[in-house]
Amino acid sequence: MRTLQLADKTVPVIGQGTWRMGEDPHRRQDEVSALRRGIELGLTLIDTAEMYGEGGAETVVGEAIAGKRDQVTLVSKVYPHNASRKGIPAACERSLQRMKTDYIDLYLLHWPGSYPLDETVEAFERLRETGKIGRWGVSNFDVADMLELSAFAVDSACATNQVLYNPEERGIEFDLMPWMQAANTPLMAYCPIGQAGDLLNNPAILEVAKRHDATPAQISLAWVLRQDGVIAIPKAVDPHHIRLNADAAQIELSIDDELLIDTAWAAPLRKKRLAMV
Repeated sequence: MRTLQLADKTVPVIGQGTWRMGEDPHRRQDEVSALRRGIELGLTLIDTAEMYGEGGAETVVGEAIAGKRDQVTLVSKVYPHNASRKGIPAACERSLQRMKTDYIDLYLLHWPGSYPLDETVEAFERLRETGKIGRWGVSNFDVADMLELSAFAVDSACATNQVLYNPEERGIEFDLMPWMQAANTPLMAYCPIGQAGDLLNNPAILEVAKRHDATPAQISLAWVLRQDGVIAIPKAVDPHHIRLNADAAQIELSIDDELLIDTAWAAPLRKKRLAMV
């Protein structure tokens, strides 16, 4: 598995997402088993959030990493309405209890909110100093948000920005991705295979998948990872899909493959509003 440096740790370029986990008690054991299988396959970065299932996903994660905590890089996110000087430590403590751990490797602000960023960063830094978190970062921040953050945050203090990115949502390539590359800040791509809709049925994706004897989802993952400094965090519960996700890191797209995908979704030629789901 290819790796890169994130939050002072060496992590795989493909991790495991948990959005919509923890919502159905009848699926809980399958979700726990899926995450544990992913860890066995080298997908040791797990991304979750207090928002997912209103804490339910973090509870699933806690069960999945039991006895494996030292093998895992754990990422969670705080609601913007909890991102105050007092709200962040309380939210972090709740997340720690749900995941049955005493620290989070990387703690993110889920999206920009109403609290001043300097207050949020101050609270993050206090958590870092006390060992509750290893590093902090953000999610769903556009260039203007990153510039505001960089105005008072210490250089390299922000470990990552997690944003929507896949072949049909590539607006970040115009300005945000180049900005993050220049700042040497890794990008975490959520929904890297879309939401199992039109993307995976697109003729260009299907043709490239045929060329590589791969699935459309694997091609979407390989496309997301074609640039350095990017981590993809697909969610999967089916054991077969988990194996396919892990194997996707070995697929290398050719220039012809990329050009064909460009015919379906062209690279942006102007600034676009940051896409979110």
